[in-house]
Amino acid sequence: MALLPDPEPLFELIEALNTLPGIGKRTARRMAYHLLQYDREGAAKISETINQALNELKHCQMCNSFTTEDICPICASQRRDHSLLCVVETAADLNMIEASHGYHGLYYVLMGKVSPLDGVGAQKLNLERLFHRVLDYPVQEVILATNFTAEGETTAHYLGNVLRDQGIKVSRIARGVPSGSELEYVDAGTIAWALTERRTD
Repeated sequence: MALLPDPEPLFELIEALNTLPGIGKRTARRMAYHLLQYDREGAAKISETINQALNELKHCQMCNSFTTEDICPICASQRRDHSLLCVVETAADLNMIEASHGYHGLYYVLMGKVSPLDGVGAQKLNLERLFHRVLDYPVQEVILATNFTAEGETTAHYLGNVLRDQGIKVSRIARGVPSGSELEYVDAGTIAWALTERRTD
């Protein structure tokens, strides 16, 4: 006996939930049914807060992370070391490094990584913005804190070569962060150690 197809709005909801990291089709279906059957108020709240985030958040003009202002509080702080710039792939990575309390410089968030197999090159990431950020402000050292995945290493290698050609000191976080891992899932102590033991090539 064939299963009846989902009504179009339910199908679209399941498909949308399925796009989230770590959410498979079966989990997405369970979540959709739960929200509609048991927690419609919660579903409305999720919808409201997503719309609010989309409407109110923008990219910081200096670090490219998410903020409600033109310049985020970290970039605006005079207590930070403005000579250090830590380059990360995502805003989640930035938050993990902040949680380690082992770094007091500034950041730049790539919002992605160089991945030739996926058709993501330097141009698509708008890396020129990063290079202008480094050269237009008093940055003495750039710390490459991309993930130790194949794409993260490719990104770090490319950035390192370009920045060194401009006479910028470049270092890479140490491999206290396990190979193949992503910063978002690494404990704060390990991240702090990796930053302290960063190396230059």
